[in-house]
Amino acid sequence: MKVLILMGSPRKEGNTASLLWVFCEELERRGAETEIVRLYDLDIRPCMACRACQQDWAAFGCPQQDDVQTLFDQVLACDLLVLATPIYAWYCTPPMKALLDRLVYGMNKFYGEKQGPSLWEGKAVALLETCGYRVEKGCDLFEEGMRRYCKHSGLKYLGSHAERHKSYTLPFMDEEKAARVRAFAAGLVESI
Repeated sequence: MKVLILMGSPRKEGNTASLLWVFCEELERRGAETEIVRLYDLDIRPCMACRACQQDWAAFGCPQQDDVQTLFDQVLACDLLVLATPIYAWYCTPPMKALLDRLVYGMNKFYGEKQGPSLWEGKAVALLETCGYRVEKGCDLFEEGMRRYCKHSGLKYLGSHAERHKSYTLPFMDEEKAARVRAFAAGLVESI
């Protein structure tokens, strides 16, 4: 199983990264091949709403010359796409949001003169989030948005795992969080 993880945190060693390392260890222990792509290291421009991507139903088709074509290819090649992000102001970080906007149009050929296919229909998607609020109030809007995004695109939404950081004066990771994220990873492997 090939897992592509799009890491949306600006901090290379922050809370989301701490959670992600344990998550990846468990996936790899269960035989998955993982690849982490740090979105803040890439050139991801926002969608320009030009609809050029709708002209070719077999390709991404975006005229912007940035790193999103490579990400498009990587997403198509994986068995499981994981969006790992801290939640700022109740949603994912800016490069992840920009990428999600670009992918929903480049992957879904629904918006041209004629309706075409979803190029990633059936792709499995999961979320891994960190936040400062109680999870049920900090991550709920992003999770609901992604459920709708997946339904619209014909993606297989496998669920979400989120952990809260209660205070900057306390360490983020502990054994309870590690055990929960390992269980989430194990469940994903079984779902694929």
